Amino acid sequence: MTNTDSTGTHRDRVVLITGGTSGMGLATARLLLDGGAHVIITGRDDARLDRAAEQLDGPSGPGARLLTVRADAGSPADLDRLAAVIRERHGRLDGVFANAGIGIFQRGEEVTERDFDQLVAVNFKGVFFTITRALPLLDAAGGGSVVINASWTLHRGMAISPVYSATKAAVHNLARTLGSDLAPRGIRVNSVSPGFIVTEMFEGAVPEEARGAVVAQVPMGRLGRAEDVAETVAFLLSPRSSYITAQDIAVDGGLVNALPAGVDPTDAAAA
Repeated sequence: MTNTDSTGTHRDRVVLITGGTSGMGLATARLLLDGGAHVIITGRDDARLDRAAEQLDGPSGPGARLLTVRADAGSPADLDRLAAVIRERHGRLDGVFANAGIGIFQRGEEVTERDFDQLVAVNFKGVFFTITRALPLLDAAGGGSVVINASWTLHRGMAISPVYSATKAAVHNLARTLGSDLAPRGIRVNSVSPGFIVTEMFEGAVPEEARGAVVAQVPMGRLGRAEDVAETVAFLLSPRSSYITAQDIAVDGGLVNALPAGVDPTDAAAA
């Protein structure tokens, strides 16, 4: 068993974060490293991995608590190689944040077969095989926690994201089905559904002039930070959430479940 205490909940725990070179993955890696964890982050680009290591204020090599591995989450062969690297370095995993994902935002008739295949390969297939390839390593730790990065869009229809939202709904369902399947092995599986979080994907999809209208939809009156999601993921990865599995937690400032104060739900324009 690994050691935990009030000041270092993740001390000496081994956690994999896919898509850890920016945004929510990077913020989670920073939080876990600060808590004493050994962290493996993946990405598809060596330069971005090197930059992430610099931002995390530590080397990535033998003896370091950070390990960077170039791997495409949509490639089972890469995931096999990743698992072998982790097995050689640590021999186990205590947690997985299946965070890697892409966004292509188009109306249904604009989606090409290539777009469809790419979204499904990374956002659904990649998450599924990330988890299944990690299972022997989680078993080696005597159990552990898996957190899947889903999205608020699985809870509400949005015209420009039919395939993206469908992949997020699919991985949300994985949290339920795998949560049931893996509970006897001591492995918990949950998902988080971030709202409007300021990341590279958000900045690429939402122009600056449109952000005021986006914020107006959020009861808390601000955009989310990557750190907001990281805190929730870190909790779900920790023993402090030991009786939580097969759940989805929306980290969205109230976006899905509440109207902003002052909005009249009977106002046709607001509706």
